[in-house]
Amino acid sequence: MIYWFLVFLGGGAGSVCRYFLAQKLNYSGQQYLNFPIGTILANVLSCFILGILIQKQLNHQLSEQYRLLLATGFCGGFSTFSTFGYEIYTYMQKDQLLLGAGYVSLSLLAGVLALIAGMKLI
Repeated sequence: MIYWFLVFLGGGAGSVCRYFLAQKLNYSGQQYLNFPIGTILANVLSCFILGILIQKQLNHQLSEQYRLLLATGFCGGFSTFSTFGYEIYTYMQKDQLLLGAGYVSLSLLAGVLALIAGMKLI
């Protein structure tokens, strides 16, 4: 039962952090170039944190409890694939296919590079 609670706590904290990031960067009237900076930043930061946690787990420096709290819970709540999908859909609806393709490419490349950077940091 404690394992479910750890995922719950981490997921809640991650979701609240993502909410505040999106409020500050996506919905405050400061959305740069009509680009969802808050979403991409949350996803890239989540990949970076997950990279650190994966490497710590590979080095046997991360307990199962912390993995559930931080990797499964926090990173799962902080990252947002559903919002990413919706934002791509809105680009398609507005016939902004080039901007949408750039968003997809930047998100994937930055996410993978952030994950690798997190792993290399440890």
